[in-house]
Amino acid sequence: MNGASREALASARERLDALTDNTSVDAAKLAGELAAVTALLDREVSLRRVITDPAQSGEAKAELVGRLLSGQVGGETLDLVSGMARSRWSQSRDLVDALEELAATADLTAAQQAGALDGVEDELFRFGRIVASNTALRAALTDRAATATAKSELLRSLLGGKVNAVTERLVVRLVTHPRGRSLEGGLESLSTLAAARRDRMVATVTSAVPLSDVQKQRLGAVLAKLYGRQMHLNLDVDPEVLGGISVRVGDEVIDGTIAERLAEASRRMAG
Repeated sequence: MNGASREALASARERLDALTDNTSVDAAKLAGELAAVTALLDREVSLRRVITDPAQSGEAKAELVGRLLSGQVGGETLDLVSGMARSRWSQSRDLVDALEELAATADLTAAQQAGALDGVEDELFRFGRIVASNTALRAALTDRAATATAKSELLRSLLGGKVNAVTERLVVRLVTHPRGRSLEGGLESLSTLAAARRDRMVATVTSAVPLSDVQKQRLGAVLAKLYGRQMHLNLDVDPEVLGGISVRVGDEVIDGTIAERLAEASRRMAG
């Protein structure tokens, strides 16, 4: 997002934080209602264009949202979406993207309030690794011919009772309403949002053998000092790296594995 949409999203995030700071607000319920509004506006293109039409006053658009959603969602959700309707958006689709982000953030906030955010972060990462290593499962979850109901049932058979309820809801929404994203990209975005709940960055660490608790603490401290922010480590074991570790933070890769050093030596010899 850029321009007006970026400012509108920043304001919406602040309003969501203010809402969820109130312990009387059910963050999980708020997440479900925001997800439902996301699905509605993603489906009804003409409606979202009206709600983001810069030629219409903010109050007129907020009143339209009120007429549409009153009695369908709670007061907190209605106030939040009405406020977003009053804002200016560079593109109508940006509003839907913002609502989707807020829905995921509200669910992650529910996990944080329950002391389960770390577990949800790890479960999202592990699920991503399972999908990456199982081509048949990935094909089933991304099959455009399969119905959302079929995919949802498959996921619930795989995850039901085995992961946190927030993890299950986030994955089901992502798979059944991908909105043009890859499964891997969607899971990475969710991990980034989860880390942001604690103002942390996510580092994906690949090593030949599992790291000890001491090694994890030292690595986390080094990365936090390097990037100036607290770091959440997603740990993966891959014997093919031979030794050392590879660390990816966003688009940046710090590769200290033996396999990479051997590959670099080979490239120099070939050059």
